[in-house]
Amino acid sequence: MAPIELAWVSAFLVGFLGSTHCIGMCGGIVGALTLGAKRDPVAGAWSQLSYLVAYNVGRIATYAAIGAALGFIGAQVFQATPSAGAQLIARWISGGFMVALGLYLSGWWTGIAALERLGGGIWRRIEPFGRRLLPVNHPGKAFLIGLIWGWLPCGMVYAAAAWSLSAGSGANGAVLMAAFGLGTMPMLFVLGATARWLGAAVRRPAVRRTAGVLVLLLGAYTLWAAGAPVGHLHHAVPGGG
Repeated sequence: MAPIELAWVSAFLVGFLGSTHCIGMCGGIVGALTLGAKRDPVAGAWSQLSYLVAYNVGRIATYAAIGAALGFIGAQVFQATPSAGAQLIARWISGGFMVALGLYLSGWWTGIAALERLGGGIWRRIEPFGRRLLPVNHPGKAFLIGLIWGWLPCGMVYAAAAWSLSAGSGANGAVLMAAFGLGTMPMLFVLGATARWLGAAVRRPAVRRTAGVLVLLLGAYTLWAAGAPVGHLHHAVPGGG
């Protein structure tokens, strides 16, 4: 597996493990939007499937757009840095992001929450556009709400966005953030049908702490690899060949 593809897989796993945090941030939104969606009395709950898909596709599209922009910016900055140095910086950014997120998910350090407060100002300007789309009576509206939902202040998403700075290009940044978003999708997708039971399960401290420790270990390994000899590093980092 190529290094950049490994980074995408890592982003998916981080999103999946970190989605225990999504229950608290987005659980209420998913439940409200799903229950408020137009329901076909014949098809029953399955009629809401298209709405759930549309919400999440819109949300992930926003993540990908953010990743593309930051990946492009990061690439321009790294172009001015010698290749080996750029690779090392990228590795440290990736590992640092995962360590910080792991500590955040475990409840041992809440520094990332400061990013959520900073994003609150942007969200207050964007959120009213979502209200204009209510009630949700068409999957197209659900998709548009998903686009807006992607800007919801979330330290986990902001940390992933910082990771995309080291992706090496706008395209790679978009894929990395899309992979992260896809990782969060199973939890939010299932949540639409089993919100109460699933929410209670993943809110247990042990569940969140376990997920946080796994992300923390992945980040620690990434940082450890950054300290390996240059020849090994060339094959280990995203874009190293």
